[in-house]
Amino acid sequence: RLAQRMAEGFGVAKGGPTPPAGALLLHAFPDRVALQRGGRGRFVMANGRGAELPETERLAGAQMIVVADLTGQAGRQRILAAAEIDRADVEAELAASIVREDQCVFDRASRQVRARRVVRLGAMILEETPLARPSGPKAALALADGVRQLGLAVLPFSREAAQLRDRIGFLHRSIGAPWPNTGDDALLATLDSWFVPFQENTRGLEEVKPASLQEGLMALVPYEVQRDLARLAPTHFEAPTGQRHPIRYDGDEPVLAIRVQELFGLKQHPAVAGGRLPLLLELHSPAHRLIQTTRDLPGFWAGSWRDVRADMRGRYPKHPWPEDPADALPTTRAKPRGT
Repeated sequence: RLAQRMAEGFGVAKGGPTPPAGALLLHAFPDRVALQRGGRGRFVMANGRGAELPETERLAGAQMIVVADLTGQAGRQRILAAAEIDRADVEAELAASIVREDQCVFDRASRQVRARRVVRLGAMILEETPLARPSGPKAALALADGVRQLGLAVLPFSREAAQLRDRIGFLHRSIGAPWPNTGDDALLATLDSWFVPFQENTRGLEEVKPASLQEGLMALVPYEVQRDLARLAPTHFEAPTGQRHPIRYDGDEPVLAIRVQELFGLKQHPAVAGGRLPLLLELHSPAHRLIQTTRDLPGFWAGSWRDVRADMRGRYPKHPWPEDPADALPTTRAKPRGT
């Protein structure tokens, strides 16, 4: 009698045909309409979660089912009760929930942006048609999603772009605002600001130009302080010899690696940030081997230079090792013959 009253509530005439179980269940559990994926017994539901049936079950071979009961943790849920359903019934009964749209997505395998036309119910793709390779803002956003998936290491930062990132990051750590954070997490969180606007004609990671990354990083710096970057964090140090040497900003303090003979005659310690932050000098031998580090060049000349000089004169007799380097001429060459 209860079954008869329920049937009458659904408009089923007494003795008439009974609607299939699946057609009834999809109204009760529209988020559990499921499509087979990845093999027999494996399904993805409209709510985006996966669920499984033993391969020996009859329903394991069905293309679409509605899950009435399941157990287990998300991602490895086991189906306890379900009914088969036809796609035509799903489209007829849940027409208002079915979405048809064009999408730009990042394909991890090819590292390319792909375009597709999809028909979906929630997270479940019912139909997919490839479209021509896209470009423009949507493609750039999809490419940024790929960078989030794979990490910043997939981007082709040139030496100049990497140094620019380090310089801006150093000023952020040492001075703070308005200099932006350029750490990995910060850059991944702001890809829409510095990466996407410069990639509208890019359709794959192999097409990303190092110059576009440099432009994007610079765009993070407020315009009114961009001109201060070269003054506060110069790319190079010009030695008394006239040679230019790159400054590293990838650590807690700026570092300059240089042969000690090139600093002869220098009486003031090199510094950046308007003279407020001294460089950590990595003083090298003529063979470019590290012999000393210092944050106080005048103190080094007056102090431990004597011991360094005594050791280096025997190792590199063809190079000058004056007693008073603060008053000596800087050089990049060995001593003339006969001296």
